[in-house]
Amino acid sequence: MQVKTQHSKPLLLSPCPLTGADLKHRDGSAIAVFFIVERVSPPHIPAMASLFSRHTPDFPAGPTAGQEDEALARFLDELRGCQACAHKLPLGPHPVVRLSPRARLLIAGQAPGTHVHNTGIPFNDASGERLRAWLNMSPEVFYDTERVAIVPMALCYPGVLPKGGDRPPPPECASLWRERILSFLPNLKLTLLVGSYAQNYALGKGKVFERVLNFRSYLPQYFPLPHPSWRTGAWERKTPEFQSEVIPALRDAVKHALEE
Repeated sequence: MQVKTQHSKPLLLSPCPLTGADLKHRDGSAIAVFFIVERVSPPHIPAMASLFSRHTPDFPAGPTAGQEDEALARFLDELRGCQACAHKLPLGPHPVVRLSPRARLLIAGQAPGTHVHNTGIPFNDASGERLRAWLNMSPEVFYDTERVAIVPMALCYPGVLPKGGDRPPPPECASLWRERILSFLPNLKLTLLVGSYAQNYALGKGKVFERVLNFRSYLPQYFPLPHPSWRTGAWERKTPEFQSEVIPALRDAVKHALEE
């Protein structure tokens, strides 16, 4: 977002989950000016992530590949020590995330299940097999962090509701970590929004299946998908255009993002 001031250079609003944000020149040099800005709700933040990627305190300006990896390693050490939701996590904290600064595709899902919690490997379950089938992607490519980043809305297993079904991702998780994680992904070409929580965060409130069938409205930045659980099977069977239109377009978009 450009901000016009008396300075000769246009300014960029740097990312900040709080109500105050510092301003920087495009060359990264800081200006000692602070504004109080209106709080922006999370659904509108990811659309601006590409503006932020190399302008956060976590990511050095103009980094080499080695500096990128070192900064990411330090950040991941910090993330893995997070205890913010420990009091509400039935199996305790175990953040599951995979990424590299060179990844071009981001898979934004809901949260790890118990199997993923135990193994530390995202989508290492039946849902992952279904998602990879939709993508027509081998496990070797899917788990190659140089090409694919996997960052769920909740990084830890949140548990189940008293009457069954998964608990929603704790809001603390995204507010504490998501924008910082996105700052380490400056080369993204496409984000797969898998399920309602990822879609609502990025796009605002809406209906999952309507968005999936209206996927063209969100390209080239986003591609909305249903959660690849067994519950989606009934909808798939009565929605032939998912296989005839959505899946071929999905595979083309992913291929383009990885090869661009």
